[in-house]
Amino acid sequence: MATKKQGVIGILTGGGDVPGLNPAIRAVTIRALREGYQVIGLRRGWGGLLDIVRDKKADNSNNIQVLTEEVVNRAGRTGGTFLHTSRTNPGKVKKDRVPAQYQDKYTADVNDMTEEVLQNIDFLGIDYLIPIGGDDTLSYGVRMFQEGMKVVAIPKTMDNDVPGTDYCIGFSTCVTRTIELANSLRTVGGSHERIVVLEVFGRYAGFTAMLPAMAGAAHRCVIPEYKFDIERLTELLMQDRDRNPSNYSVVLVSEGAMFAGGEMVFSDSTTDAFGHMKLGGIGDLVSARIKELSPKYNNGRLVDTVNQKLGYLTRCGDPDAIDSIAPMAYGNLALDLILKKMHGRLVVLKNGRYDNIPIDIITSTKKTVNVDRFYNTDRLRPKFESFEMTPLFIMTSEG
Repeated sequence: MATKKQGVIGILTGGGDVPGLNPAIRAVTIRALREGYQVIGLRRGWGGLLDIVRDKKADNSNNIQVLTEEVVNRAGRTGGTFLHTSRTNPGKVKKDRVPAQYQDKYTADVNDMTEEVLQNIDFLGIDYLIPIGGDDTLSYGVRMFQEGMKVVAIPKTMDNDVPGTDYCIGFSTCVTRTIELANSLRTVGGSHERIVVLEVFGRYAGFTAMLPAMAGAAHRCVIPEYKFDIERLTELLMQDRDRNPSNYSVVLVSEGAMFAGGEMVFSDSTTDAFGHMKLGGIGDLVSARIKELSPKYNNGRLVDTVNQKLGYLTRCGDPDAIDSIAPMAYGNLALDLILKKMHGRLVVLKNGRYDNIPIDIITSTKKTVNVDRFYNTDRLRPKFESFEMTPLFIMTSEG
């Protein structure tokens, strides 16, 4: 490790990748280096920090990377995260995921390895931690703060559901991609006179379906916050199709959406490190049921569907303008706090202004769509009213 000057900052990215992570890493690194700090990139999120071998002779290059302006400038305009990512929760490590150097010590089915993480942080000489992630990744950042670490968190998730902030890195690019892909698929829907069913990300919050629908990418959307009636959805989509000169209609389906009387649809029963089962299949079920019910609303004639899971196409590639600018600002905000000797904070956008709030907001509340204010439960689409004084992306933490 290089000689410590002002201090050492460790930065990591966890959870799903999104465009905008590399610009945030770049902003933190360039500003920190110029202020006299050393910056260590922790590979694969909390996973890399857990996997450190505490021996000065050990090769830990698979887990850490000393960051320079040359490194971050090269990656700073690209999507994804060059530090890589994982869904590791050191507080709940399954037996088969315990790193080799700890396997004699941790033999339970699920292990809290926070003690090792703290020792690894001390071994690396890290003074400040900057985790960039969603509520899962940042919830362990809250744990680190509670254990005495100096933590400044940056919100990232294409679902835009980290509490306390109006904006999370990755959301704008996700909305942009969803609109582009939905509009592209209109040519298929129109050519074949079908119903277009597009499944998008959104486990507990429907922002990634709501905003594109507001922008005109779809006639209807169904979201996790409101269990929908498939018959009503089919009826509305058939009406939309009849009114359309090209005889097609489009619905966006959040991956966490649920049929009335039903529950979330999972692809299998395995869980990740934060206890989440993998979602998948609601779009397939919605598509099949719409096709099955379509004759009821089309004089007995079947209407076929175009069924497409947008998935990773909405989170890949380069960041758009907002996901290039906001991460730059977030990174500099994090450095502002460190220079002021402040920690235990989450950098945020609130009502169009950059700010910071206590980090424990992440674990004390949830951020979901305010159905009463923004969602028309009869028409199964966003409400287009009362936008005055709302922020750029309409729906805030509180509303």
